[in-house]
Amino acid sequence: MTVHVNGTDLMVERTGAGRPLVMVHGNGEDHTIFDEAVGVLKEDFDCVCPDSRGHGGSAPVSEFHYEDMAEDVIALMEALDLRDAVFYGFSDGGIVGLLAAARCSRISTLIVSGANVTPRGVSRRIRLLFRLTYLVRKDPLIRLMIREPHISDGTLRRITARTLVLAGSRDMIREKETRHIAETIPGAELRILDGEDHGSYIVHSEKIAEIIRAFVREEEETEG
Repeated sequence: MTVHVNGTDLMVERTGAGRPLVMVHGNGEDHTIFDEAVGVLKEDFDCVCPDSRGHGGSAPVSEFHYEDMAEDVIALMEALDLRDAVFYGFSDGGIVGLLAAARCSRISTLIVSGANVTPRGVSRRIRLLFRLTYLVRKDPLIRLMIREPHISDGTLRRITARTLVLAGSRDMIREKETRHIAETIPGAELRILDGEDHGSYIVHSEKIAEIIRAFVREEEETEG
């Protein structure tokens, strides 16, 4: 389905039943990277998987900003009246999740993979690759990763959702950055997944489904 929010049209795939689970993909991808995970998660969750603005089946845009993407997600949750939502974000989707959770009470559980809060949170080698690629292609999605995000510690501290911060031991995000995010969000848990890279446990993988399901189940058991 297509949902008009925040001045743009988002393509949204919705399937399953249960507690709402919003899943947001990374840079240059679309919701289909989660197909295998959704195949597992739809048994327990109402899976809401948008294509971010300018991606997949969503309306094209001339430039990209994480703040706009976060406002899109908040507006989408409002339009669909999603409450007590689990939010899962991968890479750019994780950045969007951090921004959205800091200002939206509809997200009560937050799980992010491979997110960064500044451009320098990406490894030096990958930052150089981004710059060289942008010189050739002038791709606005590459420019986004070179120039953004800029998420303050104050923003991270405003997140009240129960939070799990994930990264692979071979991630392109510096481990120092991942640990800083987890240490700054009140009560956040951190997991560095041995042997995994940036997207190996996420893109067309059921592994992330089991991590999400286990984290939510643990939360529900704790609450009684």
